Amino acid sequence: MSILKLLNVESAYGPIRAIRGVSLAVEKGRIGTVLGANGAGKSTILKTISGIIDPRKGSIEFAGEDITARDPADIVRRGLSHVPEGREVFPLLSVRDNLLMGAYTRTDRDAAARDMEMVYGYFPILRERSHQEAGLLSGGQQQMLSISRALMAAPQMILLDEPSLGLSPRLTREIFEIVVRINRERGTTLLVVEQNAHMALNVADYGYVLENGRIVMEDTCERLREKDDIKEFYLGMKEAGARGERRWKRKKTWR
Repeated sequence: MSILKLLNVESAYGPIRAIRGVSLAVEKGRIGTVLGANGAGKSTILKTISGIIDPRKGSIEFAGEDITARDPADIVRRGLSHVPEGREVFPLLSVRDNLLMGAYTRTDRDAAARDMEMVYGYFPILRERSHQEAGLLSGGQQQMLSISRALMAAPQMILLDEPSLGLSPRLTREIFEIVVRINRERGTTLLVVEQNAHMALNVADYGYVLENGRIVMEDTCERLREKDDIKEFYLGMKEAGARGERRWKRKKTWR
């Protein structure tokens, strides 16, 4: 059963159409991903879903309800959180206060307190830095905080925009390990926009390829990894390098 459905969605920045007739769906409890070059419209899809941008055409359905062009705060209340590209933490607020901002739509403070302990369990460094200004955290720690802030809204689904941007391979791996844990342990659905196609196709279940604002390919991630175009343009492999990809896949023991 799909928890999120987009049907023929079109969004624009002034006269420039950023996404054109985009239709996609994410199954409940699964991880979906959108791949594409810079400027393809990936982030625009997430902003349109979360209400930051109003679509010019099409419809968006979440958990069986039409959320097309609804207010972002209302969308959060319905159980859909957005982790934006670039983290966008509140730099002058403490780590703890940033987390509390994530829970601003909730009325059960005891449950919110339990969820704060939950996110500290996922990211122990945030407990250590709980009274530190968020702007003084490293890039990786700010990404952890941004994901944790989204979790504090107790979402059914998280939109995750370029989580590896600017991070080292080690931190990227660590972030995605937690993303997989959140999905498996909490049943949280995720839609991930990610420049690291290797990582995205490894953790996600189903993927879409976006070019010039249009979906040009979709399939299970297992099948996408085997397509020659994906290997060459997104995984950096020619057909002659397929044996190398198979070796890479055998090393992935944490998925």
